[in-house]
Amino acid sequence: MPLSPLKGKHLLSFRESIAAYNIWKGSVSSGKTVASAVFRWVDYCINGPAGPLLMVGKTELTLQRNVIDLLIQAYGKNVYTKGHTCYIFGRPCYIVGASDERAEQKIRGLSLAGAYCDEISLYPESFVQMLKNRLRLKGAMLFGTMNPDNPNHFINADLINNEEITDKTIWLSTMDDNPYLDPDYVERMKTAYPKSSMWYKRYILGIDCLAEGAVYDMWDPDKHVTDYTDLQGWKWYVGIDYGTNNPCVFLMIGMHKGEAYCAGEYYWDSLKKNRQKTDGEYADDLISFIGNVSCEVIMDPSALSFKVECRKRGISVRDADNSVLDGIRTTARLLTAGKYHVNKVCENHIKEFSGYVWDEKSQSSGEDRPMKANDHTMDACRYVLHTVLGKGEARAIVF
Repeated sequence: MPLSPLKGKHLLSFRESIAAYNIWKGSVSSGKTVASAVFRWVDYCINGPAGPLLMVGKTELTLQRNVIDLLIQAYGKNVYTKGHTCYIFGRPCYIVGASDERAEQKIRGLSLAGAYCDEISLYPESFVQMLKNRLRLKGAMLFGTMNPDNPNHFINADLINNEEITDKTIWLSTMDDNPYLDPDYVERMKTAYPKSSMWYKRYILGIDCLAEGAVYDMWDPDKHVTDYTDLQGWKWYVGIDYGTNNPCVFLMIGMHKGEAYCAGEYYWDSLKKNRQKTDGEYADDLISFIGNVSCEVIMDPSALSFKVECRKRGISVRDADNSVLDGIRTTARLLTAGKYHVNKVCENHIKEFSGYVWDEKSQSSGEDRPMKANDHTMDACRYVLHTVLGKGEARAIVF
Protein backbone atom coordinates (compact mmCIF):
# COMPACT_ATOMS: atom_id res chain seq x y z
CA MET A 1 0.00 0.00 0.00
CA PRO A 2 1.52 3.40 -0.98
CA LEU A 3 2.34 5.54 2.07
CA SER A 4 3.56 8.69 0.31
CA PRO A 5 0.89 10.97 1.87
CA LEU A 6 2.16 10.05 5.36
CA LYS A 7 5.13 11.98 6.69
CA GLY A 8 6.98 12.53 9.96
CA LYS A 9 5.12 11.53 13.10
CA HIS A 10 2.23 9.98 11.20
CA LEU A 11 4.46 7.74 9.10
CA LEU A 12 6.24 6.67 12.27
CA SER A 13 2.91 5.92 13.94
CA PHE A 14 1.89 3.72 11.00
CA ARG A 15 5.05 1.66 11.32
CA GLU A 16 5.13 1.41 15.11
CA SER A 17 1.44 1.01 16.04
CA ILE A 18 1.81 -2.71 16.73
CA ALA A 19 0.68 -2.78 20.37
CA ALA A 20 -2.52 -4.18 21.83
CA TYR A 21 -3.81 -0.60 22.22
CA ASN A 22 -2.89 2.13 19.72
CA ILE A 23 -4.31 5.60 20.30
CA TRP A 24 -3.93 8.71 18.13
CA LYS A 25 -4.70 11.69 20.37
CA GLY A 26 -4.49 15.30 19.30
CA SER A 27 -5.94 18.58 18.20
CA VAL A 28 -8.46 19.11 15.43
CA SER A 29 -7.13 18.60 11.90
CA SER A 30 -3.91 17.02 13.14
CA GLY A 31 -4.23 14.20 10.60
CA LYS A 32 -4.84 11.46 13.16
CA THR A 33 -7.77 9.94 11.29
CA VAL A 34 -5.81 9.68 8.05
CA ALA A 35 -2.88 8.02 9.82
CA SER A 36 -4.99 5.69 11.96
CA ALA A 37 -7.95 4.79 9.75
CA VAL A 38 -7.14 5.50 6.14
CA PHE A 39 -3.77 3.77 6.32
CA ARG A 40 -3.20 1.78 9.50
CA TRP A 41 -6.69 0.30 9.84
CA VAL A 42 -6.93 -0.58 6.17
CA ASP A 43 -3.51 -2.22 6.35
CA TYR A 44 -4.69 -4.19 9.40
CA CYS A 45 -7.84 -5.30 7.58
CA ILE A 46 -5.68 -6.65 4.76
CA ASN A 47 -2.77 -8.11 6.72
CA GLY A 48 -4.02 -8.56 10.29
CA PRO A 49 -4.95 -11.84 11.99
CA ALA A 50 -8.05 -13.75 10.98
CA GLY A 51 -11.27 -13.21 12.86
CA PRO A 52 -14.14 -10.73 13.19
CA LEU A 53 -13.38 -7.00 13.10
CA LEU A 54 -15.34 -4.10 14.58
CA MET A 55 -15.63 -0.41 13.68
CA VAL A 56 -17.13 1.92 16.31
CA GLY A 57 -18.31 5.53 16.35
CA LYS A 58 -20.36 7.50 18.82
CA THR A 59 -23.15 6.80 16.33
CA GLU A 60 -23.12 4.90 13.07
CA LEU A 61 -23.76 8.21 11.30
CA THR A 62 -20.71 9.92 12.81
CA LEU A 63 -18.58 6.88 11.97
CA GLN A 64 -19.80 7.09 8.38
CA ARG A 65 -19.08 10.82 8.18
CA ASN A 66 -15.76 10.84 10.01
CA VAL A 67 -14.19 7.63 8.76
CA ILE A 68 -16.02 5.48 6.22
CA ASP A 69 -16.56 8.34 3.77
CA LEU A 70 -12.81 9.04 3.93
CA LEU A 71 -12.05 5.40 3.21
CA ILE A 72 -14.40 5.41 0.21
CA GLN A 73 -12.79 8.64 -1.01
CA ALA A 74 -9.33 7.07 -0.74
CA TYR A 75 -10.05 3.54 -2.01
CA GLY A 76 -13.19 3.82 -4.10
CA LYS A 77 -15.08 0.59 -4.70
CA ASN A 78 -12.70 -1.35 -2.46
CA VAL A 79 -14.64 0.06 0.49
CA TYR A 80 -18.44 -0.06 0.80
CA THR A 81 -21.15 -0.58 3.39
CA LYS A 82 -24.04 -3.01 3.38
CA GLY A 83 -26.41 -2.98 6.32
CA HIS A 84 -24.40 -2.73 9.54
CA THR A 85 -21.18 -3.94 7.93
CA CYS A 86 -18.33 -2.11 6.20
CA TYR A 87 -16.35 -4.14 3.67
CA ILE A 88 -12.70 -3.11 3.32
CA PHE A 89 -10.91 -4.86 0.47
CA GLY A 90 -13.40 -7.69 0.89
CA ARG A 91 -13.01 -8.04 4.65
CA PRO A 92 -16.19 -7.45 6.67
CA CYS A 93 -16.11 -5.13 9.69
CA TYR A 94 -19.16 -4.90 11.94
CA ILE A 95 -20.38 -1.31 12.49
CA VAL A 96 -21.57 -0.25 15.95
CA GLY A 97 -22.65 3.05 17.50
CA ALA A 98 -21.72 3.59 21.16
CA SER A 99 -23.77 6.59 22.23
CA ASP A 100 -25.09 5.33 25.59
CA GLU A 101 -24.83 2.58 28.20
CA ARG A 102 -26.99 0.20 26.14
CA ALA A 103 -24.21 -0.03 23.52
CA GLU A 104 -22.30 -2.51 25.68
CA GLN A 105 -24.98 -5.11 24.92
CA LYS A 106 -24.26 -4.90 21.18
CA ILE A 107 -20.85 -6.56 21.48
CA ARG A 108 -21.49 -9.15 24.17
CA GLY A 109 -20.38 -12.61 23.10
CA LEU A 110 -18.09 -11.43 20.31
CA SER A 111 -14.52 -12.66 19.96
CA LEU A 112 -12.67 -10.01 17.98
CA ALA A 113 -9.40 -9.87 16.09
CA GLY A 114 -9.39 -6.07 15.99
CA ALA A 115 -11.36 -2.87 16.50
CA TYR A 116 -11.23 0.67 15.15
CA CYS A 117 -12.69 3.33 17.49
CA ASP A 118 -13.43 6.81 16.18
CA GLU A 119 -13.43 9.39 19.01
CA ILE A 120 -13.17 6.71 21.69
CA SER A 121 -13.38 9.18 24.58
CA LEU A 122 -17.04 9.82 23.69
CA TYR A 123 -18.10 6.24 24.44
CA PRO A 124 -19.58 5.07 27.77
CA GLU A 125 -17.03 3.46 30.07
CA SER A 126 -19.06 0.24 30.19
CA PHE A 127 -18.72 -0.13 26.42
CA VAL A 128 -14.95 0.39 26.41
CA GLN A 129 -14.46 -2.11 29.24
CA MET A 130 -16.55 -4.70 27.41
CA LEU A 131 -14.67 -4.05 24.17
CA LYS A 132 -11.33 -4.69 25.89
CA ASN A 133 -12.67 -8.07 26.99
CA ARG A 134 -13.90 -8.88 23.48
CA LEU A 135 -10.44 -8.43 21.89
CA ARG A 136 -9.58 -11.99 22.80
CA LEU A 137 -8.22 -13.56 19.59
CA LYS A 138 -4.46 -14.00 19.28
CA GLY A 139 -2.76 -10.83 18.05
CA ALA A 140 -5.91 -8.68 18.41
CA MET A 141 -5.33 -4.91 18.37
CA LEU A 142 -7.34 -1.78 19.04
CA PHE A 143 -6.83 1.39 17.01
CA GLY A 144 -8.52 4.57 18.26
CA THR A 145 -8.62 8.34 17.91
CA MET A 146 -9.59 11.01 20.40
CA ASN A 147 -9.37 14.70 21.08
CA PRO A 148 -7.86 15.89 24.37
CA ASP A 149 -10.37 15.82 27.19
CA ASN A 150 -10.77 16.21 30.92
CA PRO A 151 -7.56 14.95 32.64
CA ASN A 152 -9.78 12.78 34.87
CA HIS A 153 -11.59 11.13 31.96
CA PHE A 154 -11.68 7.35 32.34
CA ILE A 155 -9.72 6.83 29.09
CA ASN A 156 -6.85 8.82 30.56
CA ALA A 157 -7.05 7.14 33.95
CA ASP A 158 -7.72 3.59 32.79
CA LEU A 159 -5.59 3.37 29.65
CA ILE A 160 -3.39 6.27 28.59
CA ASN A 161 -1.94 7.09 32.03
CA ASN A 162 -2.29 3.60 33.48
CA GLU A 163 1.26 2.37 34.06
CA GLU A 164 0.05 -1.20 34.56
CA ILE A 165 -0.90 -1.35 30.87
CA THR A 166 2.38 -1.39 28.98
CA ASP A 167 1.34 -2.93 25.66
CA LYS A 168 0.21 0.36 24.13
CA THR A 169 1.35 3.18 21.86
CA ILE A 170 -0.02 6.72 22.29
CA TRP A 171 0.59 9.27 19.53
CA LEU A 172 0.12 12.96 20.37
CA SER A 173 -0.21 15.47 17.53
CA THR A 174 -1.33 18.99 16.67
CA MET A 175 -2.16 20.78 13.43
CA ASP A 176 1.54 21.59 13.10
CA ASP A 177 2.18 17.86 12.63
CA ASN A 178 -0.05 17.80 9.55
CA PRO A 179 2.14 19.04 6.67
CA TYR A 180 -0.77 19.10 4.20
CA LEU A 181 -2.87 21.78 5.86
CA ASP A 182 -3.17 25.19 4.26
CA PRO A 183 -1.20 27.63 6.49
CA ASP A 184 -4.07 30.12 6.26
CA TYR A 185 -6.45 27.48 7.63
CA VAL A 186 -4.07 26.69 10.49
CA GLU A 187 -3.78 30.37 11.37
CA ARG A 188 -7.55 30.82 11.18
CA MET A 189 -8.12 27.87 13.51
CA LYS A 190 -5.55 29.19 15.99
CA THR A 191 -7.57 32.38 16.31
CA ALA A 192 -10.93 30.59 16.59
CA TYR A 193 -10.85 30.53 20.41
CA PRO A 194 -9.30 32.73 23.12
CA LYS A 195 -5.87 31.40 24.10
CA SER A 196 -6.92 31.17 27.74
CA SER A 197 -9.96 29.01 26.97
CA MET A 198 -10.41 25.30 27.41
CA TRP A 199 -11.19 25.01 23.71
CA TYR A 200 -7.84 26.49 22.65
CA LYS A 201 -5.89 24.28 25.02
CA ARG A 202 -7.66 21.12 23.89
CA TYR A 203 -8.40 21.63 20.22
CA ILE A 204 -5.42 23.76 19.21
CA LEU A 205 -2.61 22.87 21.63
CA GLY A 206 -3.80 19.27 21.99
CA ILE A 207 -3.53 19.07 25.79
CA ASP A 208 -5.92 17.82 28.46
CA CYS A 209 -7.38 20.46 30.75
CA LEU A 210 -10.32 21.05 33.07
CA ALA A 211 -13.42 23.01 32.11
CA GLU A 212 -13.67 25.75 34.71
CA GLY A 213 -15.53 29.01 35.28
CA ALA A 214 -17.78 30.59 32.68
CA VAL A 215 -18.69 28.39 29.72
CA TYR A 216 -18.52 31.39 27.38
CA ASP A 217 -15.63 33.33 28.88
CA MET A 218 -15.28 35.18 25.59
CA TRP A 219 -18.74 36.80 25.99
CA ASP A 220 -18.50 40.58 26.04
CA PRO A 221 -21.75 42.63 26.09
CA ASP A 222 -19.94 45.63 24.61
CA LYS A 223 -18.89 43.50 21.65
CA HIS A 224 -21.77 41.06 21.22
CA VAL A 225 -24.89 43.14 22.03
CA THR A 226 -25.73 44.90 18.78
CA ASP A 227 -28.81 46.42 17.18
CA TYR A 228 -28.79 45.38 13.52
CA THR A 229 -30.81 47.60 11.20
CA ASP A 230 -30.27 46.09 7.74
CA LEU A 231 -31.61 42.50 7.81
CA GLN A 232 -32.40 42.02 4.13
CA GLY A 233 -31.40 38.61 2.80
CA TRP A 234 -31.18 36.98 6.23
CA LYS A 235 -32.51 33.44 6.78
CA TRP A 236 -34.47 33.03 10.00
CA TYR A 237 -34.81 30.27 12.58
CA VAL A 238 -36.63 29.95 15.87
CA GLY A 239 -34.81 27.96 18.53
CA ILE A 240 -37.04 26.48 21.23
CA ASP A 241 -36.13 25.18 24.66
CA TYR A 242 -39.44 23.77 25.84
CA GLY A 243 -40.30 23.83 29.52
CA THR A 244 -43.33 23.25 31.72
CA ASN A 245 -42.02 23.70 35.26
CA ASN A 246 -38.87 25.25 33.79
CA PRO A 247 -38.96 28.35 31.56
CA CYS A 248 -40.08 27.96 27.95
CA VAL A 249 -37.91 29.94 25.54
CA PHE A 250 -38.22 30.96 21.87
CA LEU A 251 -35.31 32.77 20.19
CA MET A 252 -35.56 34.38 16.75
CA ILE A 253 -32.11 33.94 15.17
CA GLY A 254 -31.14 35.14 11.71
CA MET A 255 -28.15 34.04 9.62
CA HIS A 256 -26.41 35.77 6.77
CA LYS A 257 -22.95 35.23 5.26
CA GLY A 258 -21.62 33.30 8.24
CA GLU A 259 -23.02 35.67 10.87
CA ALA A 260 -25.84 34.93 13.29
CA TYR A 261 -28.05 37.45 15.09
CA CYS A 262 -30.60 36.90 17.84
CA ALA A 263 -33.23 39.52 17.13
CA GLY A 264 -35.90 38.65 19.69
CA GLU A 265 -36.87 36.37 22.55
CA TYR A 266 -39.94 34.89 24.21
CA TYR A 267 -39.43 33.80 27.83
CA TRP A 268 -42.17 32.34 30.01
CA ASP A 269 -41.16 31.26 33.51
CA SER A 270 -44.18 29.45 34.95
CA LEU A 271 -42.76 29.52 38.49
CA LYS A 272 -42.32 33.29 38.48
CA LYS A 273 -45.60 33.87 36.64
CA ASN A 274 -47.47 31.46 38.96
CA ARG A 275 -49.16 29.90 35.95
CA GLN A 276 -48.20 26.97 33.77
CA LYS A 277 -49.29 27.19 30.14
CA THR A 278 -50.63 24.33 28.04
CA ASP A 279 -49.06 23.16 24.78
CA GLY A 280 -51.90 24.86 22.96
CA GLU A 281 -51.19 28.18 24.65
CA TYR A 282 -47.49 27.91 23.88
CA ALA A 283 -48.34 27.14 20.24
CA ASP A 284 -50.53 30.27 20.14
CA ASP A 285 -47.63 32.27 21.58
CA LEU A 286 -45.23 30.79 19.04
CA ILE A 287 -47.48 31.73 16.12
CA SER A 288 -47.71 35.26 17.50
CA PHE A 289 -43.94 35.38 18.08
CA ILE A 290 -43.19 34.32 14.50
CA GLY A 291 -45.68 36.72 12.97
CA ASN A 292 -45.09 37.17 9.25
CA VAL A 293 -41.45 36.02 9.35
CA SER A 294 -40.61 33.08 7.11
CA CYS A 295 -38.56 30.81 9.35
CA GLU A 296 -37.68 27.25 10.34
CA VAL A 297 -38.40 26.05 13.88
CA ILE A 298 -35.65 24.02 15.59
CA MET A 299 -36.72 22.40 18.83
CA ASP A 300 -35.46 20.40 21.77
CA PRO A 301 -35.80 16.77 20.53
CA SER A 302 -37.37 15.68 23.84
CA ALA A 303 -40.31 18.12 23.57
CA LEU A 304 -42.56 15.47 22.05
CA SER A 305 -45.99 16.78 23.06
CA PHE A 306 -45.24 20.34 21.99
CA LYS A 307 -43.84 19.10 18.69
CA VAL A 308 -47.11 17.29 18.00
CA GLU A 309 -49.12 20.40 18.88
CA CYS A 310 -47.03 22.59 16.57
CA ARG A 311 -47.38 20.21 13.66
CA LYS A 312 -51.15 20.11 14.18
CA ARG A 313 -51.05 23.90 13.70
CA GLY A 314 -49.09 23.54 10.45
CA ILE A 315 -45.76 24.65 11.97
CA SER A 316 -42.83 22.79 10.45
CA VAL A 317 -40.51 21.57 13.22
CA ARG A 318 -36.98 20.22 12.98
CA ASP A 319 -35.27 18.28 15.77
CA ALA A 320 -32.19 20.05 17.09
CA ASP A 321 -28.75 18.44 17.18
CA ASN A 322 -28.48 18.20 20.96
CA SER A 323 -24.77 17.34 21.20
CA VAL A 324 -24.11 19.56 24.20
CA LEU A 325 -20.32 19.96 24.16
CA ASP A 326 -20.12 20.15 20.36
CA GLY A 327 -22.90 22.74 20.40
CA ILE A 328 -21.13 24.79 23.06
CA ARG A 329 -17.96 24.67 20.97
CA THR A 330 -19.83 25.90 17.88
CA THR A 331 -21.30 28.79 19.87
CA ALA A 332 -17.92 29.62 21.43
CA ARG A 333 -16.29 29.68 18.01
CA LEU A 334 -18.90 32.12 16.68
CA LEU A 335 -18.62 34.39 19.72
CA THR A 336 -14.82 34.44 19.50
CA ALA A 337 -14.98 35.36 15.82
CA GLY A 338 -17.52 38.10 16.51
CA LYS A 339 -20.06 36.25 14.39
CA TYR A 340 -22.90 35.96 16.91
CA HIS A 341 -24.69 39.03 18.19
CA VAL A 342 -27.74 39.63 20.36
CA ASN A 343 -30.28 42.44 20.23
CA LYS A 344 -30.49 44.46 23.46
CA VAL A 345 -34.19 43.57 23.78
CA CYS A 346 -33.20 39.93 24.55
CA GLU A 347 -32.66 40.63 28.23
CA ASN A 348 -32.80 37.02 29.47
CA HIS A 349 -30.47 35.79 26.76
CA ILE A 350 -27.92 38.48 27.58
CA LYS A 351 -28.18 37.79 31.32
CA GLU A 352 -27.69 34.03 30.97
CA PHE A 353 -24.38 34.33 29.13
CA SER A 354 -22.68 35.66 32.26
CA GLY A 355 -24.26 33.09 34.60
CA TYR A 356 -23.70 29.97 32.48
CA VAL A 357 -20.85 28.09 34.20
CA TRP A 358 -19.21 24.65 34.26
CA ASP A 359 -20.26 22.20 36.96
CA GLU A 360 -17.16 21.81 39.13
CA LYS A 361 -18.45 18.64 40.83
CA SER A 362 -18.57 16.76 37.53
CA GLN A 363 -14.88 17.43 36.85
CA SER A 364 -13.67 14.93 39.46
CA SER A 365 -15.43 12.13 37.58
CA GLY A 366 -13.93 13.23 34.27
CA GLU A 367 -17.09 14.81 32.83
CA ASP A 368 -17.51 18.25 31.26
CA ARG A 369 -21.01 19.40 32.11
CA PRO A 370 -22.54 22.89 32.42
CA MET A 371 -24.55 23.64 35.53
CA LYS A 372 -28.28 23.08 35.05
CA ALA A 373 -29.05 26.72 35.81
CA ASN A 374 -29.20 29.87 33.69
CA ASP A 375 -29.29 27.59 30.65
CA HIS A 376 -32.67 27.96 28.93
CA THR A 377 -31.78 30.58 26.31
CA MET A 378 -28.32 28.96 26.18
CA ASP A 379 -29.92 25.71 25.04
CA ALA A 380 -32.24 27.44 22.57
CA CYS A 381 -29.43 29.34 20.84
CA ARG A 382 -27.17 26.27 20.84
CA TYR A 383 -29.91 24.24 19.13
CA VAL A 384 -30.00 26.68 16.23
CA LEU A 385 -26.31 27.53 15.92
CA HIS A 386 -25.02 23.97 16.09
CA THR A 387 -27.81 22.37 14.07
CA VAL A 388 -27.35 24.86 11.22
CA LEU A 389 -23.66 25.75 11.43
CA GLY A 390 -22.08 22.91 13.39
CA LYS A 391 -21.33 20.76 10.38
CA GLY A 392 -19.07 23.55 9.18
CA GLU A 393 -16.73 22.51 11.96
CA ALA A 394 -16.24 19.07 10.49
CA ARG A 395 -12.55 18.43 10.59
CA ALA A 396 -10.56 19.19 7.44
CA ILE A 397 -8.22 16.27 6.83
CA VAL A 398 -6.01 16.87 3.85
CA PHE A 399 -3.82 14.32 2.09
